[in-house]
Amino acid sequence: MLRRALDALYAMSAGLAALSLFGIFAVMMAQMVLRQFELQFSGSDDLSAYLCVGTTFFALAATFKRGELIRVGMALDRLGPASRRVAELAALTLAALVVGYITWWTAQDMLFSYEIEEVAQGTVPYPLWIPKLAMPIGAGLLLVAVIDEWVAVLAGRIPAYVRAAEERAARGDFSAEV
Repeated sequence: MLRRALDALYAMSAGLAALSLFGIFAVMMAQMVLRQFELQFSGSDDLSAYLCVGTTFFALAATFKRGELIRVGMALDRLGPASRRVAELAALTLAALVVGYITWWTAQDMLFSYEIEEVAQGTVPYPLWIPKLAMPIGAGLLLVAVIDEWVAVLAGRIPAYVRAAEERAARGDFSAEV
């Protein structure tokens, strides 16, 4: 049941990334159409930038679980099973610490923006805490995914990102390795 809930959480995060990406497309199309009528979409540049942040951060957890984040596996691939497990746990521990730090500080920055009622300096004064919310949420979901994999490796299972990369290689798909 927990596995299904976590997988649903990662899928929801990927869905939010897709919606953010679609939002960028919609803003660009709206700008194009409005130009034909000599009108402007005020704040569209800022909105597109905020949606880029959402696209990036919301995609982190699902991308990590699918083994599509940059990972240097050349050294790990040469290790035996026991050594590889220790190295994976060390790497995942370091990743959890770094991502936890990022989550903490992006949350602090978002809360500070909320407290001081910070707004964008562009043509539309968007409250900045709203787009900044994507950073601690996305980083927090990545932290959950890293801890999820840490527990799996600790239990002796092969990490999902390794299984996903192996499945792609078995199909002859090396696109994520490029």
